[in-house]
Amino acid sequence: MRRFIVGFFAVVGAFACLTFALLAAALIWGAPATPTVADATVVTLNLNKGLVDGPPLDALANLFGEEQPTLHDALDALERAGADARVKGIFVRLGGNAIATAQVQELRDAIATLRAKGKFAIAYADTFGEFGPGTRAYYLGAACDEIWLQPQGSLGLIGLRSEAVFLRGALDKLDVVPSFDHRSEYKTAMNMITERAMTPEHREETEALVHGIFDQIVRGIAKDRQLDEAVLRTLIDRGPLLTDEALKEHLIDHVGYRDQAEAAARTRAGTGARLSPVLSYLASAGHPHRSGPTVALIYGTGLITRGPSTANPLSGSGLMGADTVAHAFDLATADASVKAILFRIDSPGGSAVASETIWRAVQRAHDAGKPIIVSMGEVAGSGGYYVAAPADKIVAEPATLTGSIGVLAGKFITTGLWDKIGISWDTVTAGENAALFSTLENFSSAGRERFEAFLDAVYAGFKGHVAEGRKLGQDAVESIAKGRVWSGEDAKARGLVDALGGFSTALELAKQAAGVPDDKDVTLKLFPPAETVGKLLARLMGHPPADEEQAGTLAAALAQLRTVLRQVELAGAPPGSVTMPAIPAP
Repeated sequence: MRRFIVGFFAVVGAFACLTFALLAAALIWGAPATPTVADATVVTLNLNKGLVDGPPLDALANLFGEEQPTLHDALDALERAGADARVKGIFVRLGGNAIATAQVQELRDAIATLRAKGKFAIAYADTFGEFGPGTRAYYLGAACDEIWLQPQGSLGLIGLRSEAVFLRGALDKLDVVPSFDHRSEYKTAMNMITERAMTPEHREETEALVHGIFDQIVRGIAKDRQLDEAVLRTLIDRGPLLTDEALKEHLIDHVGYRDQAEAAARTRAGTGARLSPVLSYLASAGHPHRSGPTVALIYGTGLITRGPSTANPLSGSGLMGADTVAHAFDLATADASVKAILFRIDSPGGSAVASETIWRAVQRAHDAGKPIIVSMGEVAGSGGYYVAAPADKIVAEPATLTGSIGVLAGKFITTGLWDKIGISWDTVTAGENAALFSTLENFSSAGRERFEAFLDAVYAGFKGHVAEGRKLGQDAVESIAKGRVWSGEDAKARGLVDALGGFSTALELAKQAAGVPDDKDVTLKLFPPAETVGKLLARLMGHPPADEEQAGTLAAALAQLRTVLRQVELAGAPPGSVTMPAIPAP
């Protein structure tokens, strides 16, 4: 114990000394110079952990955490690399199934555009799923002109599967009664607590999504690898494949280790080739779309809630706060330099009230004459589609989960559970419907009537917004509503989506809406603007914005401190210690 305490305070002391030393050095010598791009550069993109589809993390998270590229960063790097003569190709590291299908499709398109400009693309995986699925990762790798696989890896190209859990049996054992309702039969999110298995509508919807997206994957891989689709389906049914089997069936090109694959990338790039991670490359080359008329970029990602947006720097998830998104639209609407708005949505929905708040802000911007183009990520369902309804154009990937035009609500009746464990309640009530939201009793007749009226009103309002925004009749909307989720491909066929594609497609439509010629660029401006680390530090130090330059110097020092802290952490570990290896899930 004594050794642990001494070691702990030694690490804390080292941290404090290093912090002050680095801050002092930064104040004297300033921030480090920006690195240059080598004449033979290979941009590297590590996708083993997936990518966050949303705005950059807030300044405080980036200050003390390891900065991770977002999906937008990856797309920017691929776009910039395509027009950069110094970049000869890209090197993509893949592995498990961390990347969402719609993100895969967006990255596939970006890689195809890069290759069309004469750049090479190499994919490397130590395994495509270690005793687990690797279908999506391989789908992305197939977009490259070379695929490398480590000798002891495997190709988990096994297809798609959707598994739905149902908790009704467990709730019955606990004497908890779910009292929920929905509009309407395809609004299946509540089924996990009200049912014991899929309803016919739930199964119909799920089968259509799984088989439809699987068909998209098969078509893409077969085209990339020049295979007959029937042959590919047979190989998938045989999967997972061992490395030599994958090589024999022409699903991969090389068997080798990462250092060998990187050496091959350097050889293809030419003399003096250097590998450059996405963020390092962007720091040197700069992001695209920094000149010309302004297009506002507004993110709406995560579960929709009232209040401000929040982000989780550890998981990358967050909440789409109605106040934050509405404020962003108000700022963009009031900015005379903004010629169009690109609204990026990746959300499964959430609060109907918050969705209405955002819808109103989008509608106000539209009424003010700002063209609005929506780009949908992995999912734009329920409230995620609700807030998109007023847009001039909606763009989705073929696999984007789209629609779910419906509503559900309810409560759990917990009286039986309290009785079971010996807890009793007593109440005093004033008002006929005061118990409407109480979990101690089910809806009364009058309460049920109010509850159903609420569902009817929200559903009617949702459909009305869609009908107005998409210029569809009420009957047409009802036929594609009912809470049903569509793939982006099917949604386009039914008038819910205007074009298939990703961020770049939406940006082109925004340029057209703004009257910007095809051969001219635009300035993509984030709303609300991200707080820089310099501004954050200036604010924390109580200095005015004029001191941001000095604070930026401190920020650069603290960025270096992250690396030093990692070394301190390792030095403080007991001699000979190891970390427990991860155990694959069954």
